[in-house]
Amino acid sequence: MELVQAQKLLDELVSPWVRQLNLRVDAVGPEQSELRLPFDTAFKHAGGVICGQVFMSVADTAMVVALSAALGGFQPMTTVTLNTQFMRPVTDGDLRIVARILRRGKNLVFGEIEIHDASGKMAVHATTTYALL
Repeated sequence: MELVQAQKLLDELVSPWVRQLNLRVDAVGPEQSELRLPFDTAFKHAGGVICGQVFMSVADTAMVVALSAALGGFQPMTTVTLNTQFMRPVTDGDLRIVARILRRGKNLVFGEIEIHDASGKMAVHATTTYALL
């Protein structure tokens, strides 16, 4: 899957509210993809930090891109698990998201996602399991 195809997947396939996150695909490969989330103050909750729902949505979406790249294109899939560890608060700046395929089985795919803040420090670590439909 080419970079343009991966961005098109985001622009056309995901739900409208996920598109509003304005995710950008920076790299795609057979085992890893990288995305960028441009900062928006709307991501913050009353405590002044980016809310967990943003991180979890971004992690889940990044893995769909990574898995689609690994498969050579999108095919129906669904999230089975998404385990998320919030390691540090983030108040501003673009986020770098790295989604890796750890193991691809016949029906299940295991992956991990790292979300790095603007300084390059890991802010969120997530693991996922997807079922190919």
